[in-house]
Amino acid sequence: MQYDPIKRSLGNVFNKSPFLRKTFYRLLDLLLLRAWHVHKELKSWIRQSPAKPVILDAGAGYGQHSFWLSRRLPDAEILAVDVKEEQVEDCNRFFSSMGSGNRVRFVVGDLTKFVQPDRYDLAISVDVMEHILEDVDVFRNIHASLKKGGMLLISTPSDQGGSDVHGDEESSFIEEHVRDGYNIGEIEDKLRSAGFTRVEARYQYGAPGKISWRLSMKYPILMLGVSKLFFILLPFYYLVAYPVSYLLNWMDVSIRHSTGTGLIVKAWK
Repeated sequence: MQYDPIKRSLGNVFNKSPFLRKTFYRLLDLLLLRAWHVHKELKSWIRQSPAKPVILDAGAGYGQHSFWLSRRLPDAEILAVDVKEEQVEDCNRFFSSMGSGNRVRFVVGDLTKFVQPDRYDLAISVDVMEHILEDVDVFRNIHASLKKGGMLLISTPSDQGGSDVHGDEESSFIEEHVRDGYNIGEIEDKLRSAGFTRVEARYQYGAPGKISWRLSMKYPILMLGVSKLFFILLPFYYLVAYPVSYLLNWMDVSIRHSTGTGLIVKAWK
């Protein structure tokens, strides 16, 4: 299905005030299992982060990960890059209204061409690489942009049912994806070919996460795709569904999975 129109509708609702946007970010952090896994890895990185780190948010989207990092690293300098001019403008307005515009900046950029040599201590790429065909070009650019010892953190669908694809006859639930998911060995090899010296990858969205994703994301998105009237019913739906999803998310983050529909990948320069 076309996911972008629904995302734009949500963005229009929550862009009406800084309070609503912060509420939106909080909801994304609660509902999206990938955010739970990403935050777990970021908290580990923050404990050993350098003073005044410089961070690249590669494919920033709504800016929720830049916001999360800016709240926990008040001395960090964050550059967030995205191809969508409208989202970049919205994010710059929001961060300026929060008084963070001098240390958190959003720019329009193409990650297949974007390079700032030896500048960043950390780069994050959350739900981005499945949208970019020239993925190795992006990996090379990020590798060049990291300082020595810098880390890249990636969250992306795997080939074990990522994008809700479970067979050759099925298409991606989100049609904007250029690949249904990465083989864990494939993405490790691509990162090493781009110059990364150490790569670690693990599965996310194991058995608990797959159920949670359907409850908290897939079914509401499908219903919103049918009618925007479902916005009115969403609070009541989540009142019932979210306690179950919360427990499943906690289980998914706590368990080491032998397989899963998503990947968390860390690579060091």
